[in-house]
Amino acid sequence: MAKDRRPDSGSLSFLLHPSEGGLPSGPGREAAGPTAADTELLDAYSRAVMGVAEKVGPAVVAIRVRKASGRNGAEGSGSGVILTPDGFLLTNNHVVEEGAELEAVMTDGRAFVAQLIGADPATDLAVIRISDGSLPTAELGDSDALRVGQLVIAIGNPLGFQSTVSAGVISALGRSLRSQSGRLIDNVIQTDVALNPGNSGGPLVDSRGRVIGINTAMIYMAQGISFAVPINTVRWVVSELVMHGKVRRAYLGIGAQSRPVNRRLQHSLGLASPSVVEVAAVEPGGPAAGAGLQRGDLIYALGDALVATVDDLHRLLSKWPAGTAVEVRLLRAGRQERIAVVPGQG
Repeated sequence: MAKDRRPDSGSLSFLLHPSEGGLPSGPGREAAGPTAADTELLDAYSRAVMGVAEKVGPAVVAIRVRKASGRNGAEGSGSGVILTPDGFLLTNNHVVEEGAELEAVMTDGRAFVAQLIGADPATDLAVIRISDGSLPTAELGDSDALRVGQLVIAIGNPLGFQSTVSAGVISALGRSLRSQSGRLIDNVIQTDVALNPGNSGGPLVDSRGRVIGINTAMIYMAQGISFAVPINTVRWVVSELVMHGKVRRAYLGIGAQSRPVNRRLQHSLGLASPSVVEVAAVEPGGPAAGAGLQRGDLIYALGDALVATVDDLHRLLSKWPAGTAVEVRLLRAGRQERIAVVPGQG
């Protein structure tokens, strides 16, 4: 048990009124108390958090998962947020993967059997649906407008405690987080909001009650480091999952690895980093093979965008429409080449 540490008198003076056991005033000691401005500021913060909890809370559900056979009937849990009145919910892929039975529990106690509509391991997002036409929904915001230091609130079900609210600030923007599939999720939001197992899939909300991210991960054995997938990424993924059941991504049909290059080559190609992507293998019959890419080619740009790592290549292809030609700029036997490739749909 941690040793009790008694605060110093200064830390109590703003909490206790003298008539209620506070410190007496007298020569050399002024009675300290909150100013009107301090009180108003604290009240404004409280009103913001309370307003968000009241507005968004009803649209947050607890998700209970019964794992598929072979897992000895293991159960899991997480959080989700309702997107549409007719029952489309958003959560994390790692919450519902391998789930044989899904159940969504509302804050009012109603429980619904849920159906998996689609999942995207690359962004750790999934869409499920429950059968009801009059559900409370959450408003989506704009993650591109966020600023470091901005107040954010998380709502979820950590460790099974339903409808738990925690608040903090945005610690950083533009982080990259590797998903369980191995792909990088771009523009991830880092916060200091307290998250625990069970928060996964719940919304990260701004002070106006708009969902600006989906909480997806925390750093174990660390304090105040958690991450959320930005809502602008979520919008695209959700539309793909609802329309197609999966996210359609362009692919070239190559095996690749990052390879360092010397500074002279970096300077001559105008590269920002001293590395390129080497083609280690070419899939027979794939888009790259059809366009003439060869093992050993060094790719340094896709269109006008420079490529330094395999992650760069994945990032660019994830935003490129399948079936639309892209110019691959590469080095082959010391010569610069430009080859048009029509990516396939992955």
